[in-house]
Amino acid sequence: MAKSSTSEKVVKPNVFMRIGLFIKQIIDELRKVVTPTAKELFFWSLAVFIFVLLLMALVTGMDFGLGKLVLWLFG
Repeated sequence: MAKSSTSEKVVKPNVFMRIGLFIKQIIDELRKVVTPTAKELFFWSLAVFIFVLLLMALVTGMDFGLGKLVLWLFG
């Protein structure tokens, strides 16, 4: 007969073991990080700058348009 899962006791590692495991996982993930080349860095920075400008234009246009609409409605 198979044992039920309620009869098995799961041992939880202590706080220091969990902190150690967390730091080990951080180091493992940081080894996967790749530094971008100068060309990649320039183009990604340019893309972010253009995206931010577009969002600024969108928010400015909405603010101006909704402001005019409210002024027209409530005069």
